[in-house]
Amino acid sequence: MIYGSVPFQTVHVPLGDRAYDVRIGAGLVAQAGAHIAPLLGTKKKVFVITDETVAGLHLQTLEAGLAASGIEMVSLALPAGESTKAWPHFTRAVEWLLAKKCERRDIVVAFGGGVIGDLAGFAASVLRRGVRFVQIPTTLLAQVDSSVGGKTGINSSHGKNLIGAFHQPSLVLADIALLGTLTARDFLAGYGEVQKYGLLGDETFFDWLEVNGPDLAAGDMVKRAEAVRWSVQMKADIVVRDETEQGDRALLNLGHTFCHALESATGYSDRLLHGEGVAIGCALAFELSARLGLCSQEVPSRVRAHLKAMGTKCDLSDIEGALPSAEALVDLMGQDKKVVDGQLRFILARGIGDSFVTADVPRDAVVKVVADGLAAR
Repeated sequence: MIYGSVPFQTVHVPLGDRAYDVRIGAGLVAQAGAHIAPLLGTKKKVFVITDETVAGLHLQTLEAGLAASGIEMVSLALPAGESTKAWPHFTRAVEWLLAKKCERRDIVVAFGGGVIGDLAGFAASVLRRGVRFVQIPTTLLAQVDSSVGGKTGINSSHGKNLIGAFHQPSLVLADIALLGTLTARDFLAGYGEVQKYGLLGDETFFDWLEVNGPDLAAGDMVKRAEAVRWSVQMKADIVVRDETEQGDRALLNLGHTFCHALESATGYSDRLLHGEGVAIGCALAFELSARLGLCSQEVPSRVRAHLKAMGTKCDLSDIEGALPSAEALVDLMGQDKKVVDGQLRFILARGIGDSFVTADVPRDAVVKVVADGLAAR
């Protein structure tokens, strides 16, 4: 489909009266006004929340793209980084929206990576008991994962994403041209979420990534668009089956139980980016699966070999600086959102593309996997 001169692909998320499109293509930010205008009434104004890095790179393009359709924009730029996803900046965002007289029928635009998408979406969910918002994700991780599905929230001192709400966006514009401004590290961190989709439910996609992953990293726009589309379609299918994570949606957390503990241990800092933690967590989840006899040892070896070939983190030894003991890291997992009735649920796998959720995992097996990973540092 084409708006103006910009072709794009669409993944529809059919959630009844909360249904929306995810549009994927190059140049969508410059055409943002044409996409957003149909969502607006007579008030042609949007409220953009972004971060300082994205603002410096792309905010003028967004403003011009909105102005081309007669849409006024006011914006708030928060500091970049995971530490922004907390009460102080969340409060700042909500108070700014109120001060700017954002009304219930208006639209908030989340223009940034996963931190901004989660925070701005959560602000929209509670402002006046819920206003609409549009996601314009600027990182690979946000385009394939956090911008889709309606999970919004902030971190607590007790753990990651423990405060939030389900609030679906009205539209997602994934402009893959923006990925060209990412550092190599940030792109590969996003790739941690891309490969997760193949691992959890589609070996054909993982096969495709093993062949095409290097081209993605090198900047092939056609293959980047295909990887984003494939990932988004897989997530949309799961979200439609289980919007509020009562069952299948938990599969999307493959690798995240380990990841969230590692992020907490590293202080949500640049020592470990979220997608890097996901990649390491996936490798650990497959190693745990093999040790529990669920799959052969060749399977985690294949996972780690692909991550190494891509140049992303895949071992605890890839994290710089000190880490807590294995027992302490497993204790940190106890604050994970996937704890139910005091039992920690893991996403394990019988093979690539065949994952499942279970609470039947001996603690000592988890400790041993983590301890062995720490011993190799």
